[in-house]
Amino acid sequence: MHLCVPPSSHHPTSESPMWKVDLHSHTIFSRDCLTHPETAIARARAIGLDKLAITEHNNLAGALAAKKLAPDLIIVGEEIKTTQGEIIAWFVSEEVPKGLSPQESIRRLRDQGAVISIPHPLDSLRGSAMGLENVLTIIEEVDALEVLNARCVRPADNDSARSLALAHGKLMTAGSDAHIPFELGHCYLEMPPFEDNAQSFLAALASAQPKGEVSPFWPHLASTWAKWRKKVSPVSYGGAIHRS
Repeated sequence: MHLCVPPSSHHPTSESPMWKVDLHSHTIFSRDCLTHPETAIARARAIGLDKLAITEHNNLAGALAAKKLAPDLIIVGEEIKTTQGEIIAWFVSEEVPKGLSPQESIRRLRDQGAVISIPHPLDSLRGSAMGLENVLTIIEEVDALEVLNARCVRPADNDSARSLALAHGKLMTAGSDAHIPFELGHCYLEMPPFEDNAQSFLAALASAQPKGEVSPFWPHLASTWAKWRKKVSPVSYGGAIHRS
């Protein structure tokens, strides 16, 4: 069951302020990233982001740590590995573990009122992408599709995701999928301001426009390095050791 969205009070005009919102990023709490939350926050402010979603792989720890540091900026999210590819969600209050079916992951997210999308759904080079067949089994159960991901190497894969969203009447999301500070804000949504809750965010999402350009390929190498770095030697942050 989808969130019940009240009629939006957001009717953007040429005079209305619009926010720059990056809905997909990672920090050291993801196994393929070494970026500290403080660094991500500083970079986001420097490039003029109004909101930044921290969406760690299969945990809320990084998003919650960042939210404490910058409650005005951070949206708490999670990117979840299901048995059929990844799901991404925002305004998550209870961590959803990896390894569940897409349907069970969605059920748990719905129970806590989260907003749900499918990240890089048709990325032909990414093993974590759901792919068309799996996406179609749950497309009516999610709120949106990510149609602009800065780490999609092939532009046609983002274009195909956008076409699929339009064909099924889905809202559209966008994000940098940043694993290093340089990537933040490369892809984002331009959208009306919203309050710090799922209902207001979802209402504003109806007027959002995907913007930006994909990142160069070399940041992918930084993710590979981060994985090996954590395997070879412990990486500490906030009094804890982060290997994965």
